[in-house]
Amino acid sequence: MSEELESLLGLLDLERVEEDIFRGVSRTSLVPRVFGGQVAAQALVAAGRTVPDARPAHSLHAYFLRPGDPGAPIVYTVDRIRDGRSFTTRRVVAVQHGQPIFHLSASFQAYEEGLEHQDGMPPAPDPETLPTAADALPLHLPPDVAQRLLDARAAVDLRYADLPPWGTVGRPREARSQVWFRTNGKLEGEHAGSLLHLCLATYVSDMTLLDSVLLAHGRGGWAVGDVVGASLDHAMWFHRPFRADEWLLYDQESPSASGGRGLGQARIWTRDGRLAVTVIQEGVVRVPRGR
Repeated sequence: MSEELESLLGLLDLERVEEDIFRGVSRTSLVPRVFGGQVAAQALVAAGRTVPDARPAHSLHAYFLRPGDPGAPIVYTVDRIRDGRSFTTRRVVAVQHGQPIFHLSASFQAYEEGLEHQDGMPPAPDPETLPTAADALPLHLPPDVAQRLLDARAAVDLRYADLPPWGTVGRPREARSQVWFRTNGKLEGEHAGSLLHLCLATYVSDMTLLDSVLLAHGRGGWAVGDVVGASLDHAMWFHRPFRADEWLLYDQESPSASGGRGLGQARIWTRDGRLAVTVIQEGVVRVPRGR
């Protein structure tokens, strides 16, 4: 396991202050606010630790309310909405400086058999044939920007199937992006579909989901300063067990952008073709004056 992954796992290992109150810390961010994927993952950790029988999450719905302060702890308060025979519901509010910065609702379900079908997995290149981030980023970004991005994503091996937004600035293309990802190290002792695997996928899901919005307009995003953005809301549905330390294909597209907002929707597939997760997010996407 890499040091960076150990650091991320430490970030997700929240301190329990009271029975339903947890405290987390933040890591260095690319922008002067807490990374949204971190808050979402930590909130899911807090919710999951109050669920009986280790039932897996099957969905989450969240709103980003205020920018988080990376220099201050985040307090997560869990509200036990419902404990049923099949489903468990939790609501989590993340607070900093006395104000809510994030709100999450999550539902958990005891395993049961049911109807089974799924769409087919889209074609994608083999992840081992794609350049690593360390190889690809310096080709398209200034050295200092590339290094900041590498440091922020060091716990994850993330590989673009095609050029990222900052590699095609000024050349609009189809509003679709594919990346393969897995953690930089194995998670020994964790079974597929465990809370930790779900939380790690939640963490990564906020990294690239709005890329497809940028691609449609030939914009490079924060890395080149031609777009200002932030996540507004985030929803995930967990369909089948998966491991975050094995290759997962994140197939993303944007059906719409308007009113200073962009919508991204995506599916996460296991390498053997099982549909594991569906993700939808809307974010602020503003063009600075003169850009």
